[in-house]
Amino acid sequence: MKIVYQEKEYELEDGSNGFLAIKTLDPEKKKLAIAYKQDGVILDMGVPVKEGEISFVYPEDKEGFEMLNHSSAHLMAQALKHLYPGCLFGFGPSIEEGFYYDVDFGDRVITEADFPKIEEEMKKLSKQAIPYKRREISKEEAMEVFKDNHYKLERISEFGDDEVISCYEQGDFTDLCHGPHVPNTSYLKHFKLLSLAGAYWRGDSNNKQLTRIYATCWPSEEALKNYLELLEKRKANDHRKLGRELGLFMLSEHAPGMPFFLPKGMDLMNNLLEYWREVHKRHGYKEIYTPTMMNRSLWELSGHWDHYKENMYTTKVDEEDYAIKPMNCPGAMLVYNNSIHSYRDLPLRLAELGHVHRHEASGALNGLFRVRAFTQDDSHIFVRLDQIEDEVKRIMALFDEVYTVFGLSYKIVLSTRPESNYIGTPEYWEKTEKVLAEACLHSGHEFQINEGDGAFYGPKLDFKLKDTMGRTWQCGTIQLDVNLPHRFGCYYIDEKGEKVEPVMLHRVVFGSIERFIGIIIENFGGAFPTWLAPTQVRLLPVNPEIHGEYAKEVEAKLKEAGLRVELDDSNEKLGYRLRNAQVEKIPYTLVIGGNEMETGSVTYRLYGQKDQINVSVDEFIKIIKEAIESKARL
Repeated sequence: MKIVYQEKEYELEDGSNGFLAIKTLDPEKKKLAIAYKQDGVILDMGVPVKEGEISFVYPEDKEGFEMLNHSSAHLMAQALKHLYPGCLFGFGPSIEEGFYYDVDFGDRVITEADFPKIEEEMKKLSKQAIPYKRREISKEEAMEVFKDNHYKLERISEFGDDEVISCYEQGDFTDLCHGPHVPNTSYLKHFKLLSLAGAYWRGDSNNKQLTRIYATCWPSEEALKNYLELLEKRKANDHRKLGRELGLFMLSEHAPGMPFFLPKGMDLMNNLLEYWREVHKRHGYKEIYTPTMMNRSLWELSGHWDHYKENMYTTKVDEEDYAIKPMNCPGAMLVYNNSIHSYRDLPLRLAELGHVHRHEASGALNGLFRVRAFTQDDSHIFVRLDQIEDEVKRIMALFDEVYTVFGLSYKIVLSTRPESNYIGTPEYWEKTEKVLAEACLHSGHEFQINEGDGAFYGPKLDFKLKDTMGRTWQCGTIQLDVNLPHRFGCYYIDEKGEKVEPVMLHRVVFGSIERFIGIIIENFGGAFPTWLAPTQVRLLPVNPEIHGEYAKEVEAKLKEAGLRVELDDSNEKLGYRLRNAQVEKIPYTLVIGGNEMETGSVTYRLYGQKDQINVSVDEFIKIIKEAIESKARL
């Protein structure tokens, strides 16, 4: 049998599995590979190899990390079965940074105090090198194997009668699973149970609440240690904690999910929005404002009343139904239809900072990350079909500019036509998906495909941001839409004088302004770049009685230069006031004493640095303005 490995051709004995293949092709790595890949499919090492090209999967690979964690979910379930006989298992998938398992413990209450004994049992099973064995069984056999677990039986009932069902055995534990898995439990050494949460079976609040155990597994002790340190850093940078400490925002039981921004938080938001407006003006957008509440007939026309009413806040005005807007799109359609447009007017870029409300479940609310009232930085761009690629490339250039300022990298995901219930012809979908793909490639951006996950009215590009702590956030989106322009009767006059429906691009950069503020609070750990910081300069006279007047002169001069300045001339000791400035993460702290008074200078220290630099007031203004204009990060 001919096999291609790393662009070289080899002969393998017929019937060879992954273990024999790597022993022949790359013997030095025979104990490291946990799976192999052929034709884009990852397979267990015990599965026979086919003729063709082969590659191997290692724990350090993305797929390998997912396998470690998926296999660890089974390992944890086996340990739980030993420690808590009779517990029932729901789902236990791998997730981005680990895995979880939803478990019904009956009347038992499991707490984090139980984690050490669960981990100890997992370690014991790991040392036994128990093989993961795949079995394919009929639906009838599966019903018998899992007859004591009604959660598994519910899942099995959804398979067709003639469908083959796969499961994996490891010793005395069996689970429904498609696989693949690591060869045996000895590959799973560096794991840690992290936290507990409640989770309704299948996400339905009408079902029983199960105990969800979150955990993680890594290829090495060092990698696990680094990850646990990162988790500690994330806790320290939690935006809810920093929001309180820095006086940015508050939450109240009188308005669940509707954040209150405090004076410094408003400074932060206004600085962000000022930048948003400057960028959009430069990129050819026209800002609009549409009403927060509109009547039922509009929401029926847009389709929201039928499909989104449960998430909308509604009321009656003059005996007519009204709804507070959950999104800005319908208002933008009315603005477009307010004028007659020529093909020469397109693209028409309408941008809005619209305050929207959505009735999210109370259990899902989370600081600024999941709220019921937020500001969406929407843009609705009306284009001709032949303009889509150029406009998408233009949007991506804007995204590049904005995300780079915040030090956020990203990857792009292209979501394509759903299998059913979509509008438009397959030809339209094929053409627009190709346009989006080419726009990415022609602007130098790679992308992944998320098959069948487009909205019913068009394909989309999602921008997955990665912050300094390795987390992924969904913020930017470019969504093609022919549905709303058709519903609202939008048109432009083409060169032949005929009416033509435009294509609309929905587009957000930040997504929710509030959520994006939460992201950057954590990304910067509250130490915002000078241009964004609510307070840019803190002035500290060494002795307020002696140096206070000069400090006030400096304060006035800095404010005249447009800087956000605070003077701390309290009676506290200088060291205490210096520490406060550091705790509050002020970008520039200026100490003013006798030398500064005599020379007409200031001594400044940048946040996070120990160097103290003496310069004239004019020179300092020049330095800080350069930092602001360049949007340099601290």
